[in-house]
This record gives sequence, structure tokens and C-alpha cells, in this order.
Amino acid sequence: MAVKDGASYRISATPAIIVAQLMGVASLTLMLVWLLKFRGGISVNTDNIQRDFNGHPFFMLLGLIFLGGQAIMAYKTIPGSRRTQKFVHLFLHLMALGLGSLGLYAAFKFHKDTKLADMYSLHSWLGMGAFVLYGLQWLLAFFTFWFPGATMMARANYLPWHAFFGIVIFLMAIISAETGLVQKSFYSDLIHGSQALLVNFTGVAIFLFGIATILTVILPRAY
Repeated sequence: MAVKDGASYRISATPAIIVAQLMGVASLTLMLVWLLKFRGGISVNTDNIQRDFNGHPFFMLLGLIFLGGQAIMAYKTIPGSRRTQKFVHLFLHLMALGLGSLGLYAAFKFHKDTKLADMYSLHSWLGMGAFVLYGLQWLLAFFTFWFPGATMMARANYLPWHAFFGIVIFLMAIISAETGLVQKSFYSDLIHGSQALLVNFTGVAIFLFGIATILTVILPRAY
């Protein structure tokens, strides 16, 4: 009986990448439908308190989760040299931090305008932790792998930890988003019926996006 080469059974990251992109776009679309149809729209720094707050879930999802996931997958999705992939990886993470800053601003502004206490929920703890660690991770990576750059030995020693903590922080952002949706559902008597289904489907799409994104890290790239 002929024995096939073991490499022929290798599964590439391509299917996971496709699923991740579909779920990422789906989560953003569902979030926009929810905020625009049921929550009055999105704005930043206006007199409309609710619309200002709506910037929080949208910018956090677009930044730390969607763009953060794209940055994680960059080494599998971006063609070109390793340096090009590294630049896209760093740049997408920087954009994610910028959008995350807008999301945090929207949340703190809403709490100030409505005289609510800050940092009182598990959602806020996880979210702030993810954002702070995200920023520290980016700074360490920039100075280690980009400019001025550490020695090859130092890079090799740090790389597994960079990958590990990157996934941990990404998971923290995912969990923070899920707890935020749950918190909004439980504490708002406005969320029921079709709106509740929309929120639930958004949470499922975010969860599947996270799973597919992490799977792309594990599986090899198809060339």
C-alpha cells in the first residue's frame, strides 16, 4: 500500500483566515446596525450623551479587536518580505491603539456626563487591562524588533513571549467585549426582542472572529 507524504495532510491557515475575515466584517456590521438603528447613532464629543457613548463599543471593536486581529494575521495575509509584514503588523496595532483611545474617551466622557462611577465592573477592569497591556506590548515590540532593535539573541528570546502575551491580550479584548455586551443587556431595559437577538449575534460573531484569528497563528501559511 502506498504511503502518502505526511506534508499532504497539512492544513493551511487559509480557511481560518477566510472565516476570520467573514466574522470580523459580520461583527462590525452587526454592531453598526445595532448602534445606528436602536441606539441613535455614533458621535464624539457632542451634547448627545447616548450617541457619544456609542463610540465606545464601536471604536473598541474596530480597534483592539478587528484591527488587532488583522495585525495578528498580518504574517499570514500580507504578501512581501518579512520586514513589510512586520511594518504592517506594527502599524495596524498602532491604529488599533488610536481607535481604542477614542473608545476609552467615549466611555469616560459618558460616565462623567452622567455622574457614574468609573472602573466599577469586571468589563471595565478587563478592558482597561487589555488597553494598558496592549500599549506596553506595542512599545516593547517597537524597540525590540524595529527601532533601534535588540540583538538577534535578545529578539529570539523575547519572540515567544511576545507571541504568547499578544494572544493573551487579544483574548482579554474579546472577553471584555463580550462582558460589555452582557452588561449592556442586563442593565438596560431597552434591550429585548430583535435588539437582544442582534446583540447576541454580535457577541457570537466576535467570539468566532477571535477563535479563527488565533487558529491562523497555529496553522501554517499556504504558499
